[in-house]
Amino acid sequence: MKPVRLPAAATIALPRWSIIALCLLYILPGLIARDPWKGSDGASFGIMWTMAHGTLEDWLWPHIVGLPMPEEGPLAFWFGAVFIKFFGGWVGDPFAARISSGLAFAISALAVWHSTFLLGRRTEAQPLKLAFGGQPEPTDFGRTLADGALLIFLGCFGLLLPSHTTSTAPLFLALISTTLYLSLRFFESSQKKWALGLGLTLGLLTLTRGWPVPAAMIVTLILLSAYRKQKFAAVLSLISLPAALAVVAIWIGLVQTLHPFSSSPLEAWKEWNLQQFAIPSVDNLIYFLRYGIWFSWPAWPFAAWAIYAWRKQERTLHISLPAGMVLCFFILLLANPSHEESNLLPLLPPLAILAAFGLPTMKRSAINAVDWFAVMIMTGAAGLFWFAWLASQTGWPIRTSHKVLSWAPGFLPSFNLLSFILALAVTIIWFRIVYWRISRQPSVLWRAVVLSTGGVILCWFLLMSLWLPLINHRVSYAEVAKDMSSKIEQPYRCIDSTVGAAQRASFAYFADVHFAGFNEQNCELLLTQKNRRTQTKHTIKPANKTHQEAHFPGEWEVIWEGQRAADQDEFFTLYRKRAQAPLK
Repeated sequence: MKPVRLPAAATIALPRWSIIALCLLYILPGLIARDPWKGSDGASFGIMWTMAHGTLEDWLWPHIVGLPMPEEGPLAFWFGAVFIKFFGGWVGDPFAARISSGLAFAISALAVWHSTFLLGRRTEAQPLKLAFGGQPEPTDFGRTLADGALLIFLGCFGLLLPSHTTSTAPLFLALISTTLYLSLRFFESSQKKWALGLGLTLGLLTLTRGWPVPAAMIVTLILLSAYRKQKFAAVLSLISLPAALAVVAIWIGLVQTLHPFSSSPLEAWKEWNLQQFAIPSVDNLIYFLRYGIWFSWPAWPFAAWAIYAWRKQERTLHISLPAGMVLCFFILLLANPSHEESNLLPLLPPLAILAAFGLPTMKRSAINAVDWFAVMIMTGAAGLFWFAWLASQTGWPIRTSHKVLSWAPGFLPSFNLLSFILALAVTIIWFRIVYWRISRQPSVLWRAVVLSTGGVILCWFLLMSLWLPLINHRVSYAEVAKDMSSKIEQPYRCIDSTVGAAQRASFAYFADVHFAGFNEQNCELLLTQKNRRTQTKHTIKPANKTHQEAHFPGEWEVIWEGQRAADQDEFFTLYRKRAQAPLK
């Protein structure tokens, strides 16, 4: 027997304008007016920037101005490089690259919404008919569930940062969501066009972040078809799998034929893929329990309840498909030895879809508990952001102001009227939503997650409006790169370096310097990056002193040293090779 008994009044969908507004409020802050940050954000931007300003070889062999980056795959970098190529001259290269992240987020949101809508209007998902009528129409029920799924998706803590970064994560998530949508279409109609689209998407997914995830997904779909007693294994094996391999073969064929930079990224790429597998361990399970709980909040409680509520209809597509994918990604996570948050990302789309089907059966007490948690945590966090920002602006309380500014040494607070007005307006809207939820106690299904999603959007908006200048100052390499550039005498041929990927990208972009490429050697300059925690006490050497680098033979003299004001641990040193004295 179906567990859902629902009146039509509970399936009032959110207005389209409010859905669009929520998505824009979610995605635009963090994409606009910020520098490339340290970590994968800066490194991925460096690859995209190198491609956009390079030749065909640079597009086939991902690298950061000469530093090979064969991991993951080239597709996300191609995506960002195209936007830099077309829009970089108008809006700047960093923002142009992030446009690709915004578009990928839109694809993810649309795929999650439409997948839930199609599943929600299926016959087996409909609520029980009421004795005197008044149950919702299938389309209305599907739309309301889709709205709920999208709100849950936006409310997941783990989605927040990856969806705003210039990295493979946004496109990775978009292609996983699209694969779920195409899988649903295929299971509904078994038409070959959906199997072909599914295969092409899995191929693109392979070029985005390797083959372990798409391979696991197609195996899951084959097993799921057998579980549901649908004979789709042959179609998936004969159409979807070859289509996926054909997409990957195009890149491999071009690399093997053109042999960019007289080398190939394929061996390193294959090795990186194989490193994603290991024997499942207790450490991985502990990592999942430690980080997965908050990463997928608030999706996982609703998803767990959906599985329990629909336990007697476990073969229905709206339960078996997302639950099967959640299980697939969970097994992959246990077998992956690298404890990276990006490994948790694939869980979010199927969890959000599955969680939507837990909304109609969730008890009022549980819904109220989730709401009060969101109100207390998010309102408290927002209040803390406002209080600390006011302290940094006014200097009072003195202790709070000092503590805030000590987090970013050298930062000078400035007042931005537009940011202040927008942050204040979003905060007022938040309190209006809380008042509406508490005072009216609406019966609509998505009431259970609107506060969780609104709170996440509020906190993120405050961070990316009021606090963005300070965050930029702390994590950007713009100032130190420009300082180094002023110490370089022209002309010079190239710069060797031992700096990290994000640092190399930032120095190349902000300082406009030429690092050694694939086939360049014996540069006149050398840039190194060191850590005070792992080095003995460092003192700046006078310009007439020499320094010997183990991997760069010759006599070197220090011409510049610097570091970000907000990081007293990491420091950079620029050397110039001394001319060899002629032999007598």
